[in-house]
Amino acid sequence: MPRTTRPLVIFAAFAGSLAVGLFLMLWAIGGLRTVAAPAAIGGPFQLTDQSGQTITDKNLQGKPTLIFFGFTHCPDICPTSLFEISEVLKAMGKDADRVNAYFVSVDPERDTATAMKDYLSSFDPHLKGLTGDPAAIAKVLSSYRVYAKKVPLKDGDYTMDHTALIYLMDRDGHFVAPFNLKRTPEEAAADLKRYL
Repeated sequence: MPRTTRPLVIFAAFAGSLAVGLFLMLWAIGGLRTVAAPAAIGGPFQLTDQSGQTITDKNLQGKPTLIFFGFTHCPDICPTSLFEISEVLKAMGKDADRVNAYFVSVDPERDTATAMKDYLSSFDPHLKGLTGDPAAIAKVLSSYRVYAKKVPLKDGDYTMDHTALIYLMDRDGHFVAPFNLKRTPEEAAADLKRYL
């Protein structure tokens, strides 16, 4: 991602999540009685994990889930976020087995199951990489309200601009809130354990 674009993407993601959080808070306390409920986040999907297994929205049932959208050629945001998620899972100890953690590709052209497997070998083994054909990826991006756009580079290669939030889904597969990683892994793990 170009250095001039990265701050704008981060700011847009922060501003969007702040606006959604404020709206949800006001709606929950009754301050927006005449305003319709916010659009749902999440929905049916069918993707393939790094081992070739089919994963659907039904796999979210029964466990709280962290979902992060990114791509294996990402230079900094994705590996940093996946490292932070790995640290939270490590801090959870045995309870990490009771949580789903998914890294969903926004770049199905390059992110095959094999590429995802190689990439995720550097992170916590609880993390599963999900990919699929472009239509399946477009469907999940749309249902999770994820922004993703291919950006050509001067050398003929490309990068991906994308939403950089970690989605927290409850045991029923419903969106709770963006998951905050800007705290110690132990604090984040304690927060996640509340949804077990």
